Amino acid sequence: MDPAPGGSNLAGVRHIILVLSGKGGVGKSTISTQIALALRQAGKKVGLLDVDLCGPSIPRMLNAQGQDVHQCDSGWVPVYVDQEKSVSLMSIGFLLERPDDAVVWRGPKKNALIKQFVCDVAWGDLDFLIIDTPPGTSDEHISTVDALRPFNPMGAILVTTPQAVSIGDVRRELTFCRKMALPVVGIVENMSGFVCPHCTECTNVFSKGGGEELARHAGVPFLGGFLTASDVCRPGFM
Repeated sequence: MDPAPGGSNLAGVRHIILVLSGKGGVGKSTISTQIALALRQAGKKVGLLDVDLCGPSIPRMLNAQGQDVHQCDSGWVPVYVDQEKSVSLMSIGFLLERPDDAVVWRGPKKNALIKQFVCDVAWGDLDFLIIDTPPGTSDEHISTVDALRPFNPMGAILVTTPQAVSIGDVRRELTFCRKMALPVVGIVENMSGFVCPHCTECTNVFSKGGGEELARHAGVPFLGGFLTASDVCRPGFM
């Protein structure tokens, strides 16, 4: 990634990756968390930004609920999940008075907070910043990509599940990326199968192979598939 504009809180971030999907409930937050933890295990310093304002899941994913966000001279200090400060988080979930509070905002207020998250979080030096996004291709996605454009994001990882209804929505997300000139790093197929914890038999609850077929049709890399109820993923991911 080319050097970012001087004086920015993202100036010390080497690579920015967005996790996108046109479909809700496919596991974007789970995949974002797993990518961040895999990078940490590889010795990288990682930030995880949750811009899903109406359904912030990242604090729960990393058992960081109830943490407070503080201010410093450079802006908001992210929440760290370990003593080494190798994984840092920012989410609207840290700013709500109660965890059950609903964010009932119109588009302009959401867009303003997204831009503030991008510009006003003091990430420091990071190898990777992973951005967990809401489903769809609306104002929030446009605001996120536009705010990140000066920092030359590495690209987007698209998450789908195998069935046709999810594939159709992710196909539209591919179109969004192309219209926004956002490179696609590849496609991940989540919930590729359910592994029984007793007999280890894998059942294709949501069919199979839809993500791989979409990647082949779109001419983008297929990064692999995750199995539900198992830590095992198909060879090829990451």
